[in-house]
Amino acid sequence: MIVSDVFAGKTYAVLGLARSGLATVETLLASGARVVAWDSQEMARAQVEGRAELGDPMEIDLTGFDGIVVSPGVPLNRHPIAMRAKIAGVPIIGDIELFALARPTLPPHKVVGITGTNGKSTTTALIHHIIEQAGYPTVMGGNIGLPVLGQPPLEPNLQGVGVYVLELSSYQIDLTYSLDCDVAVLLNITPDHLDRYNGFEGYVASKARLFAMQSAGHVAVIATEDEPSRSIAEKLRHSSAGWNPTSSSSATDEKRDPSVRWDDVIEVGVRDIDPDTQLGWPALQGPHNAQNAAVAIAVAKALDIDDATLANALVSYASLPHRMQAVATRNGVLYVNDSKATNAASTAPALAAWPAKDGKPRIHWILGGVAKSDNLDECVPHFGNVAHAYTIGEAGHMFADLLRPSMAVDDSEMLSAAVRRAARIAQPGDVILLSPACASFDQFRDFEARGDAFVAAVAALD
Repeated sequence: MIVSDVFAGKTYAVLGLARSGLATVETLLASGARVVAWDSQEMARAQVEGRAELGDPMEIDLTGFDGIVVSPGVPLNRHPIAMRAKIAGVPIIGDIELFALARPTLPPHKVVGITGTNGKSTTTALIHHIIEQAGYPTVMGGNIGLPVLGQPPLEPNLQGVGVYVLELSSYQIDLTYSLDCDVAVLLNITPDHLDRYNGFEGYVASKARLFAMQSAGHVAVIATEDEPSRSIAEKLRHSSAGWNPTSSSSATDEKRDPSVRWDDVIEVGVRDIDPDTQLGWPALQGPHNAQNAAVAIAVAKALDIDDATLANALVSYASLPHRMQAVATRNGVLYVNDSKATNAASTAPALAAWPAKDGKPRIHWILGGVAKSDNLDECVPHFGNVAHAYTIGEAGHMFADLLRPSMAVDDSEMLSAAVRRAARIAQPGDVILLSPACASFDQFRDFEARGDAFVAAVAALD
């Protein structure tokens, strides 16, 4: 774990004792801090009882605390802890902020931070894979893998300093104030999580804060293929030090500080990837993965990774589970688990990945669950690639009615039934794709459980 004397003698409350909360408690205790921990679940509290003090931040006196560390899942726009902390004058932070505070005491290293609405996990894993292939010490954390505080500090080796690769949700950025990424990445921004923000502009501003925390000379890599991302890139190019992403002033109204080298804004996109070359990257098919690869290539070059290593890493990268994961080929039919696609914008690239062949659509699309909207507008341009749709879950009937004018639809209700029915109809060369465009919580614990159920249903086919 990361241990730093920067926390010695300080006092923190930790609210929520899941994986990141437990790692936070362990780091703070080992660093000599006083820790008051709380979780609504007695079993969770038992894991730290006797080592940390137990106390609910909603009830204890917060005077003198140096911070309240909360899970990114705590909705600060609605949770009463936000007002209580404000009255007490105590900052609410997350484990990424603790990592940022500890950085000056760690061995020399670099940090790559990746945010965006869709594609974060794949791009984070891809960048980590490239860095690993280059021989640098590296770990990935944040919104993927193990909590960063729970991992050993990276020590430099003959290839160079270690690189922390962090997937960062908007919620995590909201709880972070001093993470100065050597390379900060923005993939895309489409409407999501709007229940946590003051409209779409608030969500965009949250993403933009990753760049506002960067120092002069550090690199920003932005896929400028949507208007909010283009706007952020433009403002960075013209901004002065201390640019505030929530400011209403336009980029042209701001004076550029010549000491701030925002020449290091690298704009990339699908246009940068040769389609024939992409065919040689088995786990990176489709236009969305072209964007992910373009970003990863730019990051690799910013880290001075050589072209040969980069080329080999793109070929050898393996898909993450539940993200365009090829799980089986049976009777010439490819089965793909894209359970992580929980909104229409993240499903659209999957539908684009297998275009119609010789005028014949090839995709058997399984979708449904808890809908985040009453439409599938982002998917409409790719309906011509779909041979048949199979709707499931709470949104199944609504989506079945919506899709029937455009394609054949089976209102299957259950995932296992959808898989069996698609398997009976699909022909060699077709793709049976679970890409739900919905959250999973009507029938499954989370998107991983939904993806695992899909894999099990495929394995159970006769």
